[in-house]
Amino acid sequence: MEHVVIENPVINSPFVEPRRHFRFSDDGITNDIIEERRPSSYFIPIPSPKKKGRQLSLLADTEWTGDRIEENKHVNEIRRKVELWRRGGYAQVTPVTARLLAYWTNPEREKKLFFCQIEALETAIYITEVAQRAGDQWIANMLREANDMSNPGLPRMALKMATGTGKTVVMAMLIAWQALNKLAAPRDVRFSDTFLLIAPGITIRDRLRVLLPNDPQNYYR
Repeated sequence: MEHVVIENPVINSPFVEPRRHFRFSDDGITNDIIEERRPSSYFIPIPSPKKKGRQLSLLADTEWTGDRIEENKHVNEIRRKVELWRRGGYAQVTPVTARLLAYWTNPEREKKLFFCQIEALETAIYITEVAQRAGDQWIANMLREANDMSNPGLPRMALKMATGTGKTVVMAMLIAWQALNKLAAPRDVRFSDTFLLIAPGITIRDRLRVLLPNDPQNYYR
């Protein structure tokens, strides 16, 4: 396979929805640019040749190929639903949520948020406040089934973001969205005013102090 060198891998702005991506062929990454957002997908692992068990090996550089791509269909469908809802002006949310979204997406903000941060927040809001009213109950059903298969006592919903994309800011926005809505409507079971933050170590825990409202450098100011 011919070795491909991509001179400038940055072809999208971090502040708007991605509109371009590099194509993968059956031989690997190419220089060809496709004028659309890359669908959410993953590479299928390769079974290890060892006879001891069916362990999966990490993909080598020559194995990141188009024929091993598997689409995340549920993620792509939720993305499409959220995009339509966004273009429609964030309908069917609480007044508190509407004001927060207007504040966070204000184009005149001094410190603009990354698109991925906004989309992560939008996704959580859409699933919590909008999906059922919009006829997308299948999302909650799908998440419930997935949770029941792994740990039915702890319902979970994950928002996947890359390193350096501002996950702590997203955590602060999620907490603010939930807490302020709970304050406005204490009996609304969709919202909470109690939060548990879990960190893998002391260093990360200390970095998350900005999520405490009484911290001088908190992210809610």
